Amino acid sequence: MNYRDYLQQLVYRIINPVVHGLIKAGVTPNFITTTGLVLNIAAAVLFVYAGFAGGSTASAWAGWAGGIVLFAGLFDMMDGRVARVGNMSSTFGALYDSVLDRYSELFTLFGILYFLLLRGYLWGSIVAGAAIVGSLMVSYVRARAEGLGLECKVGLMQRPERVVLTAVGAICCGVFRNCTAFDSVYFLTVPLALIAVLANWTAFVRIDHCRKLLKK
Repeated sequence: MNYRDYLQQLVYRIINPVVHGLIKAGVTPNFITTTGLVLNIAAAVLFVYAGFAGGSTASAWAGWAGGIVLFAGLFDMMDGRVARVGNMSSTFGALYDSVLDRYSELFTLFGILYFLLLRGYLWGSIVAGAAIVGSLMVSYVRARAEGLGLECKVGLMQRPERVVLTAVGAICCGVFRNCTAFDSVYFLTVPLALIAVLANWTAFVRIDHCRKLLKK
């Protein structure tokens, strides 16, 4: 069992009581997926609002936005779990989940990009743009591969890692907003740089993985 599977099973043990409660309440996976999207849109709006705020207040709002992103990530895990445990899986549900996941991530990253632009961090916004490209390409390569009948889940910087890095970076940006040693926004831009590099690298790893499969 790799680290991702271990962490996934650990999170499932934690959220299983909530999952069973949602199933008993008649909550559908698609409703949970939609809620996750709404939360990510709220986080994006908060990032934009933070861009217009002044001084350390801007970083404080960015931190709250990061907390919302992290909370929304739980919904991303619960929708699939509710679908499987509650025997509510469907082909449309899988499509709906994938599409809304992309919207969620794009709204969040665009919100961060706009926040950095408004605060005058030009290079940071460029890094955010590169993270957006990488995030899209990781998902696109997998979707294209699955369209060809190939399984393509390899690579380091998959969606859970991207969500955690983005959220924790934003939270730390808010928590350490009064840091005098260096600008607290670096807590946000450094994780974004990791996503920008490793997500694009993951996309090429997946392309190479598919190349090897197609040569067999």
